Amino acid sequence: MLKAIQTKILLAILAVLLAIGGTLAYRRHEAAKAALQRQQEYGRFRQQVEQDKKKHSSAAANEGKIWQKYIP
Repeated sequence: MLKAIQTKILLAILAVLLAIGGTLAYRRHEAAKAALQRQQEYGRFRQQVEQDKKKHSSAAANEGKIWQKYIP
C-alpha cells in the first residue's frame, strides 16, 4: 500500500516537472520567434532607409549637372 502511494506521488511530481519543462520550452520558442520577427522588421526598415537615401542622394548629385547647363 505504501509503495502504491509513493508511486502515485512520484508520478504526480513527474507530471508537474514535465508541465514546467513544456512551459519553459514554449516560452523560449515564443521569445525566439518574437526576436526573429523584430529582426525582420528592422531589416525591412533598414532597406527602406537605404532606398530613401539612394533616392535623395541621386537627386542631390544630379542637381550640380543641371546648374552647369544654365551658366553661360
